[in-house]
Amino acid sequence: MRVVVAVLLFVTAAHAALWGLFQEKQPAPDFRGILPSLSYTPFEPGHTVVEGDAEKIRADVKKLSTLTRAIRLYASTEGNELVPAIAAEFGLKVTVGAWIDKDKDRNKREIEAVITLARKNSNVIGVVVGNETIYRGEQIPIENLVSPPDLESEGARIQREEAQRLQEAEAQPEDKRAEAVKWTTAQNNVFRLGRLIQRIKKSVNVPVTTGEIWNIWRDYPQLANSADFIGAHVLPYWENFTDKQAVDQAVAMYQLLRDQFPGKRIVIAEFGWPSAGYNLRNAEPGTFEQAAVLRNFVARADAIGMDYNIVEAIDKPWKFNEGGVGPYWGILDASGEPKFSWTGPIVNPNYWKLALIALLVGILLSLPILRLDRPTVMQTVVLSAAANGVGAWVATVFAYWDGHYFVFGSAFALTLGLILLVPLVLIAMARIEEIAAVAFGRGPRRLITKSAPLAPATIGENVAFPKVSIHIPAYFEPVEMLKQTLDAVSRLDYPNFECVCIINNTPDPAFWQPIQDHCRALGERFKFINAEKVQGFKAGALRIAMERTAADAEIIGIIDADYVVHPDWLKDLVPVFADPRVGLVQAPQEHRDGDLSLMHYIMNGEYAGFFDIGMVQRNEHNAIIVHGTMCLIRRSAMDMAGGWSSDTICEDTDLGLTIQQQGWLTHYTNVRYGEGLLPDTYEAFKKQRHRWAYGGFQIVKKHWRRFLPGASRLSPDQRREFSLGWLNWLGAESLGVVVAILNLIWVPIVAFADIAVPDKILTLPIIGSFIVSLVHFIALYRLRVKIKAGQMLGAMIAAMSVQWTVSRAVAQGLITEHLAFARTSKGGLSRMSIEFQAFWEAVIGVLLLIGAAVLVVTNGYKEVREIYIFAGVLVLQSLPFLAAVAIALLENSRINSFVFWRNSALRTAELIGIRPVRLPTVARPSQPVASEVRREAN
Repeated sequence: MRVVVAVLLFVTAAHAALWGLFQEKQPAPDFRGILPSLSYTPFEPGHTVVEGDAEKIRADVKKLSTLTRAIRLYASTEGNELVPAIAAEFGLKVTVGAWIDKDKDRNKREIEAVITLARKNSNVIGVVVGNETIYRGEQIPIENLVSPPDLESEGARIQREEAQRLQEAEAQPEDKRAEAVKWTTAQNNVFRLGRLIQRIKKSVNVPVTTGEIWNIWRDYPQLANSADFIGAHVLPYWENFTDKQAVDQAVAMYQLLRDQFPGKRIVIAEFGWPSAGYNLRNAEPGTFEQAAVLRNFVARADAIGMDYNIVEAIDKPWKFNEGGVGPYWGILDASGEPKFSWTGPIVNPNYWKLALIALLVGILLSLPILRLDRPTVMQTVVLSAAANGVGAWVATVFAYWDGHYFVFGSAFALTLGLILLVPLVLIAMARIEEIAAVAFGRGPRRLITKSAPLAPATIGENVAFPKVSIHIPAYFEPVEMLKQTLDAVSRLDYPNFECVCIINNTPDPAFWQPIQDHCRALGERFKFINAEKVQGFKAGALRIAMERTAADAEIIGIIDADYVVHPDWLKDLVPVFADPRVGLVQAPQEHRDGDLSLMHYIMNGEYAGFFDIGMVQRNEHNAIIVHGTMCLIRRSAMDMAGGWSSDTICEDTDLGLTIQQQGWLTHYTNVRYGEGLLPDTYEAFKKQRHRWAYGGFQIVKKHWRRFLPGASRLSPDQRREFSLGWLNWLGAESLGVVVAILNLIWVPIVAFADIAVPDKILTLPIIGSFIVSLVHFIALYRLRVKIKAGQMLGAMIAAMSVQWTVSRAVAQGLITEHLAFARTSKGGLSRMSIEFQAFWEAVIGVLLLIGAAVLVVTNGYKEVREIYIFAGVLVLQSLPFLAAVAIALLENSRINSFVFWRNSALRTAELIGIRPVRLPTVARPSQPVASEVRREAN
């Protein structure tokens, strides 16, 4: 324990050291003066002035009075008209603005209001008519340019001049015509804006200009003829400049305009950098970047005597219409608190608070390690590192939540995403724990291994052999297959057993008559039952078998109708019941037809992982999943548990869990004591997995109350293993589908609504979880499952391919109570369905790929990193769906046959002159089976 605690402290200290190592500190010029001007927008467009607005403005202006000598407004109505008088109370100058667009009525109100403000308030030092009106392509209505008496004559003249200019543009050669028309349209707008500026100049006694991007002034110099000074906007972020280049860009554009307009006053009417949002190509927003850019800019501007205005004073969360960075241009946050200091090194003032959150969460999640039984040093290091990694992610979530603003939609989306990520993170941690246990932990201690060779069980006079009753339920099974199963039972090297073969709901004598005759031929140990109209699925048949079981049978053995057992099954495993606490012993399944086709080959590899990895680990906590065949159950334990129940379609797992809830010990061996048959087709494989998942969800609904404290004799470890097991299987597959579908819905919003996904807290954890799952699969298969790398890869594809099947079963479990039991078609060449077995998987998989392509294409100009990551996530999420498509296509193709591969190898060998590589031989066809899967009526 001391070593474990020391390791936990070491990892925590290392985590803290990493926070210290990666703390950002940037030097920047100090600024202790007062800014010349800040942009200020008190209210959202469309605001109606109400009581209390003046106090809100007064509180804002009071804060700004300590930072700036003047403020710039962008409109003169909707509450902006209150600002100049209040600013005067704090000695602030104001540059008022008139918002101009295509709405003539609003323009009229703005023009009248801005003239009134300029006349009545002595602290107004300038008027800005329109904000990026030309850049936005706004054509000012003629009604706003001339007085009503002159409207008809003057308006007609303006339109004639504009039409003439457009006609000249359209007369240009075809290859230049479109550009000429575009330029001329903008020129006409420039003339209209210039006329409006001149009209307002006649009504006020302060300088009048307009606010436009610097290149508009450069390209349309006639605009400067109307303005008293140049009000140029230089926003390097929108021009794809890095934060390191931003100040140089601003100074260069300032100098360009000075050179182009000598003697004209040049004001950089907007300069700023956003503190959050998404990148625009090389331009990265951020608090550090904003602080460095502004401090460097102010130092350079003051050094060269530049007039400037910083955009903006206070963050405005409603500015999401200006893109993801829209709300984050302020030097104060929305609550009026400074985002950075103007002196000293640039640091994150909340950095160590976030570090503390990360460390506390890491410590909290590391505490369960103390409950582990003798963990190794490396096992502890891996688990603690994972816990601290989750802690760092939680701190990142806090930082994002604290540093961003949310409207209802974005808050809902983020909250939903985080809710879905919590189980995803738990699943990833559970898989990391399993990796650590298998790769670095101590070996299994409860696993039953093959003992040394023993004398045959039939020898020895004083050896007690408890009687075993072996039950074989069958339903429309191939006759020859079932005979093989019975013959294998007859060869068991155990002196005291009986076999009860019950065929249920199979009225066709061709299926039961030969089995009845075969049981008679095998002797009195074999009992045959033909039960018609049995209620309760397979469990109902097993209940009837129990009624015909010998009274002195102490142990019940269950095998499926396709299973050929080895002679030493009972001889090796029955002695485990010498411990009176043992209620159940489970052996794994194996399959004898894995070489039937490539599809069967990879399916067999997929099954092996469950029996060699998951079951071995669960056995260490007495929490195995009972899977029916090759199971031995103490009769008294079965009676105590209430016998076979028909309220789930996984009666074996249900009974096993009930036995464990009664306090019985269970044991597992990974030794193969027999072989069964794989599902005949991919359709049968999916139906079997659907039944298991649906039955598993039924068991969750049936047993969840018994997982509450004191509700059963389950230990904490057993509760944990079952809960995480259900989450890791049913939850992970369902969650994968839900998140994929939600992401599909989110694609058009990201692609066309200019909204990105926060990568660090939503998309990167999904990628991380995928990597953990990939490492989990590959590492544990290499360590525990004795199959070749190619079969392991196929097994991974097969495991992924049932994600949609499992999630559909869970969804049906949520809305239904019972589904009919579907027999898994085995034992022969079942007729494959004419329907494509992965239709919906193909639809969703292709949609995910299309969504990724749409994101990449629409992001071509902006190159927003989060959107590329999101597109990558969609591709990853498509893999399970495409895996199902791949297997469905494989099943019907030539390459599914090993004959194809053998012939290809021979032909290749002949071409290059080497001997062919040996491949698995082709299995001989087995006994045909009924063409369709019949459903048992309940």
